[in-house]
Amino acid sequence: MAVGPMPDALTSPLALVLLTLLSYQLGLWLRRASRYHPAAQPVVVAIAGTALGITLLDVDYPTYADSALLISFWLGPATVALAVPLHRQTRRMRGVVAPMLVAIPLGAAVSIATAYALILLLGGSETLAVTMAPKAATTPVSIALAEQAGGLPPVTAIVTIVAGILGAVLGPTVLTLLRVRDRRARGLAMGAASHGIGTSRALLEDETEGAFSGLSMGLTALATSVLLPLVLWVLAL
Repeated sequence: MAVGPMPDALTSPLALVLLTLLSYQLGLWLRRASRYHPAAQPVVVAIAGTALGITLLDVDYPTYADSALLISFWLGPATVALAVPLHRQTRRMRGVVAPMLVAIPLGAAVSIATAYALILLLGGSETLAVTMAPKAATTPVSIALAEQAGGLPPVTAIVTIVAGILGAVLGPTVLTLLRVRDRRARGLAMGAASHGIGTSRALLEDETEGAFSGLSMGLTALATSVLLPLVLWVLAL
């Protein structure tokens, strides 16, 4: 008789939040067990574990998303909290402000233009091109921009997250191969290319790198928001 309520208990909001947290904890354990191997990203493990869990429990994504609003709510405060390590690194801003204010908007414009043009060159539709264009912004911003521009927000979310994961896994190695050793430059590159996931990796590497990655993530999202309509308008001429 006690077995009957179990399915409802396993698909309750509390159970789904617990599934998400346990999946992320598994990712943290795997990262420590692998001695912080670049491929052992907790976010990847959390996504895989959560996806497997809700599939086995036969829970559709909208139901899961509504149940996990408690986690989604803390994404905003967590992003704002990235200002704390940046404040500690204020003295290291000297000498990089001007190059940063040029490089980040330029990088955002190039990211928008190349993603849009590449899709069209490969035979993709206008809708798909617009969907890909805001991938340089962090996920919530890219979703909103894709929706406003007439793209497909769910696809934009997937592309943005994949970009963040690839940047977090490969970014530090690529920067090392390119002999980029300045922690500030590495952080700016990581934040611009791989958003919050890359920033978490940068914070693991070095506090200065993580601080500048958080700054770059925010500025890239701002630059993408401002430049997306302009770049799409120019490319459509």
